[in-house]
Amino acid sequence: MKIIYSPEHSQHNTKTELSGGELVSPFECADRMEYICKALKEYDLGPLIEPRQYPRSHVEKIHSKNYLEFLDSCWEEWQAAGMKGEAIPTAWPSRSMTSPRIPEFIDGKLGYYALAGETSIAANTARSAWLSSNIALTAADTIVQGETSCFALARPPGHHASKDQYGGYCFINNAAVATQYLLDNGFAKVALMDVDFHHGNGTQAIFYDRKDVFFSSIHGDPTHEFPYYLGYAEEKGAGEGLGYNLNHPLPAGTSYSEWEAKLEESLIAFKAYGADVMVVSLGLDTFENDPISSFKIKTDEYLKMGQKLASLELPTLFIMEGGYAVEDIGYNTANVLKGFLQAT
Repeated sequence: MKIIYSPEHSQHNTKTELSGGELVSPFECADRMEYICKALKEYDLGPLIEPRQYPRSHVEKIHSKNYLEFLDSCWEEWQAAGMKGEAIPTAWPSRSMTSPRIPEFIDGKLGYYALAGETSIAANTARSAWLSSNIALTAADTIVQGETSCFALARPPGHHASKDQYGGYCFINNAAVATQYLLDNGFAKVALMDVDFHHGNGTQAIFYDRKDVFFSSIHGDPTHEFPYYLGYAEEKGAGEGLGYNLNHPLPAGTSYSEWEAKLEESLIAFKAYGADVMVVSLGLDTFENDPISSFKIKTDEYLKMGQKLASLELPTLFIMEGGYAVEDIGYNTANVLKGFLQAT
């Protein structure tokens, strides 16, 4: 399996995250990638390949130009305003206070484009986000060229980013960008499976009214878990997309066997849909010792997850999302890919 990766992801190196009323070191950190690379090499799962550069137009099919311009200029505007720390919003257009106008001052812009307040922006955040999208596009290209599987080891992650909002450590929705690229290059129907502990709200919103993408997510119950405001079972899609959105919210303490039963439901739905390729938003924060999640999947059970994903017998693109038990994430990630390859 080819693995698309660049060590330049480490340029995104924020120092602060708002958590529990405190500014703490971010759970999403560069060290995650080092542990993953180490395990991938130990398991000899495939070569690490540098990404290619792709035109911005591929990303502009998913995200609004205004949002991408904000992402590119945010840090410079923040510094020009004399702010001393990293860029974190302090105000949002809440339910009782909305306007179609985008504020001119950077603090207001941040709130307009942010879906949550935990995620800081620093000097090279935008640069790393664009790099991450190129990793996803390079990986998608390998599938277009005939590879049966590929892993986009992308950072920062992407599945919380919607058309014009960032948050949950995500800035550009890599899975959505890769999915659109596959559709633009010969595939007709994409099964998009999100296995991250947190619901892929951005991915759902992007494809909610489309019939060429079937999105499914297995995640922590949003009545208790981030991102809170999407991810409920009754969200089935809209318009042409009605019936092509399948959410499986699950309670804290969910075991692998309970989790796998929902994955089986999603795979059955994908098969009935007639998908000709699968994209997997690969979050490993379903791990039993993840510091900000509450499922109970064990390291060896990720082998079973990979084997089950392989049972759909489709070309499959894995794209890295979350997972914050840093010292364990390498073997958890590698086990999914190893299980997948063993079953193909």
